[in-house]
Amino acid sequence: MVELNPIMWWRRLLSLPNESRTKTFAVAFLVAFFSAIAVSVTAVALRPIQQANLERQRTAQMEAMISALPGMADILREAGADTMESFLVDFATANTAANVNPASYNFRDAMTDPASSIALSRDVDTAGIGRRPNLMPVYMLRSKGELALVVLPVYGTGYQSTIHAYLALKGDLNTVAALQVYEQGETPGLGSRITDATWQALWPGRKITDDDGVIRISVVRGSATTVFEVDGITGATRSTTGVANLLHFWLGDLGYGPFLTRLKMRDLET
Repeated sequence: MVELNPIMWWRRLLSLPNESRTKTFAVAFLVAFFSAIAVSVTAVALRPIQQANLERQRTAQMEAMISALPGMADILREAGADTMESFLVDFATANTAANVNPASYNFRDAMTDPASSIALSRDVDTAGIGRRPNLMPVYMLRSKGELALVVLPVYGTGYQSTIHAYLALKGDLNTVAALQVYEQGETPGLGSRITDATWQALWPGRKITDDDGVIRISVVRGSATTVFEVDGITGATRSTTGVANLLHFWLGDLGYGPFLTRLKMRDLET
């Protein structure tokens, strides 16, 4: 009869000489097995902490960006403007989602989840993201009851990484207040210059659409000649083009575009 008692199997293994190939393989397998379990358990246990740290970092960067905007320090000091309102945009309705808590929602989890996102065909996926979450956060800042700033998280494919940024629009919803790239993995020294303060300082005051509502914002080679253009970075054409492409997507019909239109009409159900 085969002995099924695991304790007996363990004792027999330990009783084998150290030179035994069977004992060597068994011990190596057990060490690898339990190490893998330990790593997996640790990764799962630490994930909420890591996500919380990333969220705090993103929030701190966004708040720093807002505080640094010309004139925003005064707005922040005014009554009712020291607290940002956060909402989730439901792209299916172009309205705010009332049944989901923005504080507990992480759009990065939805980016690849088929139940929480939609697949994009290549002809409409100008941002190169593959799938678009059904919900995305938006942050609004008001001064004396008037909309002063709207901050939109945006992302898209650059030259060799996914670029994540915050786009801040002034109260007219057509003028860029700031663009803050807070995460990227572009070529060091070239594409990574999209995070340089000097390049990001070129964005404030740029216009998104023309009088006909056509999205015109772009990054050009050489020097900008219109209010819709931003100077490109020499040697980083694909990275800067990636920024322009992702803005076109997120400001378009499949992104925040319909929501911003409704916001201009003050027809939001909040």
